[in-house]
Amino acid sequence: MELTYIVKSADESIKQILKNEFNMSDRFILKLKNHKSIFINNVSVFINFKIHSGDVLKIIENFKEDSSNIVSNSDINLNILYEDDFLLIVDKPAGIPVHPSILHYEDSLSNGVKAYFEKINLNKKIRPVNRLDKDTSGIVIFAKNEYIQECLVKQMKSHIFKKKYWAVLDGLVKEDFGTINVPIARKAESIIEREVRDDGDVAISHFKVLDRLANMTVVEYTLETGRTHQLRVHSKYIGHPIIGDSLYGTESCLISRQALHACEVSFVHPISKEILVITSDLPFDIKNLIEG
Repeated sequence: MELTYIVKSADESIKQILKNEFNMSDRFILKLKNHKSIFINNVSVFINFKIHSGDVLKIIENFKEDSSNIVSNSDINLNILYEDDFLLIVDKPAGIPVHPSILHYEDSLSNGVKAYFEKINLNKKIRPVNRLDKDTSGIVIFAKNEYIQECLVKQMKSHIFKKKYWAVLDGLVKEDFGTINVPIARKAESIIEREVRDDGDVAISHFKVLDRLANMTVVEYTLETGRTHQLRVHSKYIGHPIIGDSLYGTESCLISRQALHACEVSFVHPISKEILVITSDLPFDIKNLIEG
């Protein structure tokens, strides 16, 4: 990754520019300093180098990182929706976790991304920006370096980063649209399950009804916050759990997992500054559920 900035004033410092113009964290700036990745007029300099108006500041981030904590697995097929030098965006199928775990040490999406990074000779850590449950399908973004990850996480916190989901809910939702604003916390004595609780974290989901079927409602959810299991808990809270969600509702003979799909993300590209909108089509099992 290479970033360029023309110095406007001698009163600026390199650190001020990195923090104010590029919104870099102190931690990342320290890494740039340690890897001698800061250049003025194509000459490597220290962070306290005196700069002048018209100088060309360049950041060349090309240092290698250790990702040996994740096993490479080329058998994990990646459906790539978008890729450039900074981002890899893939369409995750249901049934595969994003992260490795004890039960999925070699067969997570990250294992497949590790193999792909090796194929393109990218020696970087595996950095998923957003996360989906194992049985939720849809868009997952991987940052190709720490700076890009930092930028997108900050966009999430400031609500610039938008996430939309399609879900099929049990029963008929009366309202055409609405907002669910109830806090969520981890359920006592459970590692996985969450619940609505007054002392929980703020959780806000907006919904819009797309279609009403015989005994189901198709909704589009837009997340304002991103709590673990947020949509699954909020759907249960309004009395319409997601079809097939065995943890917060009941299993279904119509679909083998929760009918939840991350269908769209939009954000400002950290480098080009253009608004990037990525979409994912409904997978066959949810489409079949809706069409009957």
